[in-house]
Amino acid sequence: MKLDTIVKNTGLEASRRFAAPSLWASKRWQGRLSLTLTYALLLFFGALVTLPFLWMLSTSLKQMDDIFLFPPKWIPDPIVWSNYPRALSKVPFLLFFKNTFIITFFAIIGTLVSASLVAYSFARLRWPGRDVCFFIVLTTLMLPHQVTLIPQFIIFRELNWIDTLLPLIVPWFFGGGAFNIFLLRQFFITIPEELDDAARIDGCSYLGIYARIIIPMSRPVLAAVAIFAFQNHWNEFLLPLIYIHSRSRYTLALGLRLFQEQYWVDWSGLMAASTVVMLPVLLVFYFAQRYFIQGIVFTGVKG
Repeated sequence: MKLDTIVKNTGLEASRRFAAPSLWASKRWQGRLSLTLTYALLLFFGALVTLPFLWMLSTSLKQMDDIFLFPPKWIPDPIVWSNYPRALSKVPFLLFFKNTFIITFFAIIGTLVSASLVAYSFARLRWPGRDVCFFIVLTTLMLPHQVTLIPQFIIFRELNWIDTLLPLIVPWFFGGGAFNIFLLRQFFITIPEELDDAARIDGCSYLGIYARIIIPMSRPVLAAVAIFAFQNHWNEFLLPLIYIHSRSRYTLALGLRLFQEQYWVDWSGLMAASTVVMLPVLLVFYFAQRYFIQGIVFTGVKG
């Protein structure tokens, strides 16, 4: 009886020893297969997203006769580098660049200052109706921007701001946008409140806490908000189209429209100018992507 039990236990133990490596190998290959499929899907969708940019770059180096060929020719032959200087000299590109830079720079400053102050109030200060006001701010995200265009236009017309850069700059010094307030508020909540208490004991005011503790510790989310603001203002087309009438105040987005005439479109010049206009956005995101990702990730840590 004891001999049979020993034999059975020995056989069971041996089967377990042989089964364990095979099971581990199976799980390892399943993990590798899953990771490979994930990277393949990411690569496919990444290529799909970059396809319009590659087509724009290819078109900017083509002759006009090669743009609408079918099947399309992705590699230009010959490569027409002269499209770029021709496109940049066709319109006052430097003037449009200066106008766009002024609008973008001051709008980013206004967004960062005003949105961070409002978010600091919602996140760190206790005052009656705070949560209700924050809920109202969030509800404005569901309001289409086109609904407020006419009231805003009437206000700016009464202020004699039409055909100036002020309607594109000044409003961002009064709140900075609901989405930016939300991002900053969510990040400010993750900062330990014990730091505020320690600073208050040392005699620091609310603005001192904001300037010396909150802002220095919020560089990632501030960088994320700055990148969003830069992209929005640099590529803005609708608002400059409404408020700016003189060509001397055109932005780059309006300047690209000059390549489209009534009966003809300079596609190669338009694509060359669009590539140059888009380069600053790509460079800003490339050099600040680490802070951008940190700001987005840390924003959702605590709600």
